[in-house]
Amino acid sequence: MPRYHLLAVDVDGTLVNSHDQLTSATREALVRASASAIRVVVATGRRYSRTLHLVEPLGIDVPLVTASGALVKDPVDHRTLYRAEFRPGVLPEVVQLVDRCGFEPVLCGDTYADGFDYYHARSNVKSPELAEYLRLNSDCGRLWPELIHDPPPGVFAGFAMGTQAEMQRLEQQLQRRFPKQLYTHVLRSPRYVGYMCEMAPAGATKWSAIRRLASEWGIAPEAICAVGDDVNDIPMIRGAGLGVAMGNALPAVKAAADRIAPGHDEDGLVHVVRWLLS
Repeated sequence: MPRYHLLAVDVDGTLVNSHDQLTSATREALVRASASAIRVVVATGRRYSRTLHLVEPLGIDVPLVTASGALVKDPVDHRTLYRAEFRPGVLPEVVQLVDRCGFEPVLCGDTYADGFDYYHARSNVKSPELAEYLRLNSDCGRLWPELIHDPPPGVFAGFAMGTQAEMQRLEQQLQRRFPKQLYTHVLRSPRYVGYMCEMAPAGATKWSAIRRLASEWGIAPEAICAVGDDVNDIPMIRGAGLGVAMGNALPAVKAAADRIAPGHDEDGLVHVVRWLLS
């Protein structure tokens, strides 16, 4: 029997290569891991709908930890397994602070069954970074004009977009105003030019979501391997029994890891599976 019983993998920079492709070698490695009694969990910052096409080719039962841990769904029947909740009164204040700072908040709802993923307040936005996001995801959003003062129900996370420096300043202001009430991080998806300051209820991380699934399956933290490359992967890499950073990972992620795999353009996950099965 393998020493590790759960393999949690990030998507961008880990599961897919720099061309956003899931290679046949990586797919086959994950199928091999699953056949060897290792549970595979995909844990991403992406929206749920943007991850489905990656797990379907695997042909195995793969729960989806999305929005950096704020939403967990079963991709077979789209059932919600977990959805984070903001403390009462926190979300309206967060949205208003983001607006006062000159940025336009986008809020994520558990609305896949309704045909969209996020809410935004305005059709014409000031930020070129957010304008690009809305253009590339025009079929996945819903306009909610009263969002700033009356956020929609069922929101589990949100974000703003801008330059890296702008988003880092916004994160600092959010943490000062809402200590211990928010989980935030600043990162850049390879799909977009701008950086995101992502906001979720405190405690909603990829690692907390993975721990919840592992507990249901009777898997201890020391029997978990977690692999990633960006700042939102650090909690799971630190918490897992084996934390692995990809060769293309940020320096802070590598510093948190127990081991470093080859990069995502070198099928690094194939090497991780070999380590687990050896």
